[in-house]
Amino acid sequence: MDGPASLQGSRPLWHSGETLHDPVATKTLGFWLYMISDALIFAGLFATYAVLDQKMNAAGGPYGAQILHPAAAFWQTLAVFGSVYAYSMATVALKYAHRGAMLAGMAVAFVLGLVFLGLEIHDFLDLLAQGAPWTRSGFLAAFWMLIATHGAHMAIGLLWMAVMMVQVMVLGVTTDVVTRLLNLRLFWQFQAAVWVCVYVFVYLRGVIV
Repeated sequence: MDGPASLQGSRPLWHSGETLHDPVATKTLGFWLYMISDALIFAGLFATYAVLDQKMNAAGGPYGAQILHPAAAFWQTLAVFGSVYAYSMATVALKYAHRGAMLAGMAVAFVLGLVFLGLEIHDFLDLLAQGAPWTRSGFLAAFWMLIATHGAHMAIGLLWMAVMMVQVMVLGVTTDVVTRLLNLRLFWQFQAAVWVCVYVFVYLRGVIV
């Protein structure tokens, strides 16, 4: 279907000068409130990492530059940025109800998200092989918790994205589907923003300090 997206024959989405009640915007505002609470969780994890990111908290085990590899983590950064870009292009197609383009963009975003998670799991397995589990020291516990929490959010986002691809194919562009797609975009972009903080504060700073 081409042309401006509409909700089962009702008024167009994102109509300029629209004055009627917008259910999509209302539900999106509620999701923003959830995102604030999620941001507080990550703020606490970053604060904990900052406190424990001291050599005295390594308990004689691996520390900083010994386990952090910014060059390898850069590929994860490219993967998450590429995923966010692909999903953003899918929401552009959403505006004009180009279902095929939407699904293609979401599929690319999903695959790149899987690449990110695959690289992260590989890093975790490598840490275990080096004898650096989360139980080894306070520093490693803070590191594992921060990275794993972000990884869990990415996994949840991928599950959500898979469900939304099915809903787009089965239900089409309805008010509820559009609301979930836009909220997922907020969630996905937030995960990319958190990863930037992780990359700079943990990986880049870790090999310098």
